[in-house]
Amino acid sequence: MARPMAQIVDMNDAELVSKLADTKQELFNLRFQGATGQLENTARLRILKRDIARINMVLRAREIAAAELLAAAGKK
Repeated sequence: MARPMAQIVDMNDAELVSKLADTKQELFNLRFQGATGQLENTARLRILKRDIARINMVLRAREIAAAELLAAAGKK
């Protein structure tokens, strides 16, 4: 099984955006469970926050790479 970061890097942009939305929704649900006292696995909150950060990092890195590519093509 691949590491979580390797799985995220292998996804395309559409999959990443979809995974980001799903992860944020799951985090919201777990926070709601925590507020009502129903949350059993509090470690899951930390894992989801890190997953969100990883996805955002990969999306931003791809955005920067695309902008640099456009800038380099414009200089020629």
